[in-house]
Amino acid sequence: MTSLSTTFYKLLCVIRKELLVTLKDPKIRFILLLPVIVQGMLFGYTASFNLDRVPYALLDQSHSSYSADFIARLEGSGIFQRVFTLSSTAQIAPAIDSGDVIAVVTVNQDFANQITAGTAAPVQVITDGRNPTTSGIAAGYISSIASAYSTELRGTPPAVEVVNRTWYNPNLITRWMFLPSLIPMLALTQVMMLAGLSVAREREQGTFDQLLVTPLQPYEILIAKAIPPMIIGTIQATLVLLLTIFWFGITPVGSIGTLYLTIFIFLLSSVGVGLSVSAISDSMQQVMVYCFVILLPMLLLSGLSTPIQNMPEVLQYATYINPMRFAVESVRRIYLEGAGLNLIAINYIPMLIVASITLPLAATLFRKKLS
Repeated sequence: MTSLSTTFYKLLCVIRKELLVTLKDPKIRFILLLPVIVQGMLFGYTASFNLDRVPYALLDQSHSSYSADFIARLEGSGIFQRVFTLSSTAQIAPAIDSGDVIAVVTVNQDFANQITAGTAAPVQVITDGRNPTTSGIAAGYISSIASAYSTELRGTPPAVEVVNRTWYNPNLITRWMFLPSLIPMLALTQVMMLAGLSVAREREQGTFDQLLVTPLQPYEILIAKAIPPMIIGTIQATLVLLLTIFWFGITPVGSIGTLYLTIFIFLLSSVGVGLSVSAISDSMQQVMVYCFVILLPMLLLSGLSTPIQNMPEVLQYATYINPMRFAVESVRRIYLEGAGLNLIAINYIPMLIVASITLPLAATLFRKKLS
């Protein structure tokens, strides 16, 4: 017990030293606190694929009461705002190219005659394909309004009625999807950087040799350097969680305890990757480069913005070695779906496998650096 108590005391001393070194530096405090708040606010307000305003151009070649009624419904939705009123088809391309409109709606000359005759009256919608997400949503809005108008004119329901029902996010607010995912994303970025810079910073500042002459074993130094980034990562995840709940009003449906367990296991795997990077790096500049090279693929292959199912099959297999994928999936399910531990536990296995590989790897590389 005496030996175990001594080990814990030595670990606590190094952990305290690491926290003091990290938190007493004004630049590091600035980096740790401000980006969490700023990015949380920015992503919360700007990372949205919902269209609250669709600027469009109108080419009405019918000039009938039917076309006027359809246009009134379009603009009465509160979403479509007319920017240009065109007089010829030659003006369509310049309107799209200007970037001032997302769509051009063209009502042909026979619009009223075709409705009166009982035939289909087509409305041409040209959208700006440079942003396929927004153009697709805009086209969907117009189709929905046209379908409702067509049904009202004919007096009978269409042969096929499509009823959309959305689970977990009834209003399709992308902020609900993105902000919970921001919790592991910001934690990953900060934890990997802190863990990666821990040893490299000691070497550059000349304090690493002082650390080696202390009565600490290499594995004890490694453990002591792993805990502070995890503590800071948990605090930052908490800040994003509080911002999401109290500022944006997105309350988690699932258990907070399960959410924090997921964050802890994810941070464990992230620290392992960061310490491995630190063990093979000779300078802080190398750590920054390695972290950038690793972080970008991890974020892109996490399903944060692009569904995993939409990726090429080879990349889908690559996501299985990415702990970020399982962290994002777990946090979203806990936050929005209310999934319990019994449904989430399967996602812990890949993250624990990564931790069980990277932490011993970091210890091995660390011992080689000392020899």
